[in-house]
Amino acid sequence: MFTAPEPVVRDRMISARGHACALLGVVDAAGGTVWGYAGRTLSGAIMAPDGPAWLRLVSEPAGKSGGKLWEGPKEAGQSVPPTVPRPRLTGLRDWSADGWDYRAEQYQLVTAPSVSPSPVARHGVGLPDAWWHNLRQALGCLALVETSRQAVREQYIRRRVPEFTGFTPGEITWTTAHGDLHWANLSGPELTLLDWEGWGTAPVGYDAANLYLHSLPVPDLAERVRKEFAHVLDTPAGRVGELTACTEILQAAARVPFYADLSDGVRQHLEHLRATPAGGPASATCCTAAGQFLPCPARYSSGSSAVTIPTRCSYSA
Repeated sequence: MFTAPEPVVRDRMISARGHACALLGVVDAAGGTVWGYAGRTLSGAIMAPDGPAWLRLVSEPAGKSGGKLWEGPKEAGQSVPPTVPRPRLTGLRDWSADGWDYRAEQYQLVTAPSVSPSPVARHGVGLPDAWWHNLRQALGCLALVETSRQAVREQYIRRRVPEFTGFTPGEITWTTAHGDLHWANLSGPELTLLDWEGWGTAPVGYDAANLYLHSLPVPDLAERVRKEFAHVLDTPAGRVGELTACTEILQAAARVPFYADLSDGVRQHLEHLRATPAGGPASATCCTAAGQFLPCPARYSSGSSAVTIPTRCSYSA
């Protein structure tokens, strides 16, 4: 997803990947490695005793490990129900060396490729209707997961959204979100949601808005995302999620090239939002026993307690 880091970081992470393979009793597979931002993570295929698998290596300076991003994948495995398709975490090892903390995560191999090698779509995706239905269902089920994790903090929204968008957000309606929903973190044509380090509570519509904004270079695709998630995006509550997603992209544009390329489109979209009042009453979605979606009260609101919604997708660890 990102280019390889500077040589000293690259060599350190490649060496640590070899150590991770030894700890887990697996063999590195040639080619196909994927770098995270600034070389913080390195992922790629491996061969485990029971067949092909995937290894994700994450690093932080010694003493800086732990916290939301570090624990995200492990906590997703404990808290997110199987109705939300994601890679199964099958092994985990931690160690420290030469001033760095490392975590190696071994996953079930996802055979379907990412929809795009880049987070930002550059062409049509040609996904079947069933894929879109499954994505709506997955996000609807995820929305009901109870967690104390935060994908986005209210303090950030109150401070940064006005700074980067010119909008002042009102009441925030909270739900549980993937937290990094873009085209490189979705597989197809069989749906899997990848990269769970940042999941947690976020404003309603935040995930859908992120996918929409990452689709802007392909108007037909952006229109499809907007249509599929109109039930959250075209609401006052969803507008806050959308403004939050816009803010994060504009803030990241100074350091991430593909967000710099996307920033003009995001600013144009903000101008459109200025001229378009948010829709009717805010609503969240829930998954019924038949797998359909109905309006339902959001599970979190600022200053209020959680609302229990008794549906098949209700889940807590």
